Amino acid sequence: MRQEDLAMLTGLGQPFLSMLESGVRRLTNIDKIITLLDGLDVPIELTGPMLRTSAPSTAPYREPSRPVDHKSL
Repeated sequence: MRQEDLAMLTGLGQPFLSMLESGVRRLTNIDKIITLLDGLDVPIELTGPMLRTSAPSTAPYREPSRPVDHKSL
């Protein structure tokens, strides 16, 4: 995935994501962690409810993915 794509999904800046990837920056801000998790649609079962309820998401709204009903196609 390109950094630009990840930036669009999460609402985090591409320069910030580049610094994360290169190890120049660390992801220590809880709000940014939540934004990243929400933008990637990481299930709450993988993170625990305490981490996911401490701050609202700043990621752009996206429709949740829905299973395709192949019978109706």
